[in-house]
This record gives sequence, structure tokens and C-alpha cells, in this order.
Amino acid sequence: MSSTFNHLSDEALVIECKKDQQYFAELVERYVPKLTHYIRRRSAATSDDIDDLLQNIFIKVYRNINEYDTRLLFSSWIYRIAHNEMIDWYRREKRRATLSFDDDAHDIMSKLFTEEDHITRFSNEEQKAAMVQLLNKLDDKYKEILLLRFFEEKSYEEIADILRIPPGTVAVRINRAKKQLQKKLPKHGTN
Repeated sequence: MSSTFNHLSDEALVIECKKDQQYFAELVERYVPKLTHYIRRRSAATSDDIDDLLQNIFIKVYRNINEYDTRLLFSSWIYRIAHNEMIDWYRREKRRATLSFDDDAHDIMSKLFTEEDHITRFSNEEQKAAMVQLLNKLDDKYKEILLLRFFEEKSYEEIADILRIPPGTVAVRINRAKKQLQKKLPKHGTN
């Protein structure tokens, strides 16, 4: 199905999906890799947990597809569902939100800070673990916003839609999160 519908935007696919549910398979195919990556970064979920979360997400998308407003970005809508499903999962599992990254520590730093913002550079696995640990010490609202902005590459408007907060609040939280993170970074090895 994928190659046949590559030319269609997500929003156009949803319109077609409302008429013919066969188009839903294309949406699933497009979003499984993205949401899997998002869930992996946002949690310490096992592969089975990820499969369960994805199944729950797509069931909710399927059930609510007729409620989707095609004037809005589909990606924001589905990430909102994924975000809510993750919150429910953490509650069920009685866990605190944690972040996990496949990126190396320098990549994490370069995504979060401009070159002139860098206080220190991380390059090896031990330093990466330290960086991820620092990120996980942030409040959940800051972890989520950094993840969406710098690793999922969502715009301020998309983040506002996903988290249901004003775009100005997105900007404030990003700045506060980066400041908190910079304060926690080790001072040795500055450039």
C-alpha cells in the first residue's frame, strides 16, 4: 500500500480513511516507526510494552478518526494520543517518566544547545549515561518538552497541540528546561 499513497499527506489519507478504512493501514505504516522511536526515547518500555502501547494508540486513533479535524496536523493529533497513552502506561506501571536515547552524548548536547551554549562536551558512553541521567532529573514537563522539540523535531505549535498548552508556554518551558539542565552540567572540561 505504501508506495501507492506516498504522494498523499497524512491529512489527505485521513480524509480517504474516513471513506474507506483500507487507508488506515497506510497511516499505521507511516507512524509505527515514528511512535516506536518516541516511546523508546520517552520510556524504559520493553519491546512487548511498546507493542502493547502501539496497539492501544492505533485502536484509539481508529475509533476516533472521524473526530479528527483535518484542518489540524495529523502528526500532532496522533502524538497527543501517544502522549496520553504513555501517561496512562506510567500510571498503570507505577513508574516515573524516564528518557532513553540511542544518540551519543555529543549528539544529545548538540540537539539541546547551540555550540556557544555548550558548557561541556560528552563523547563516550559513560558520559552519555551521565547526560541521560541529568535529563531524567528534570521535571516530567521539561523532559517531555525537550524530547518533543529536539528529538521528535516538533514545532512550537505542534508541541502546543500535543500538550494542550499555549505556544508561549512551550517557549518558556524549553528555556527553563535548558537552564535547569545547564545548571546541572559538570563545570569541568568547559570550552
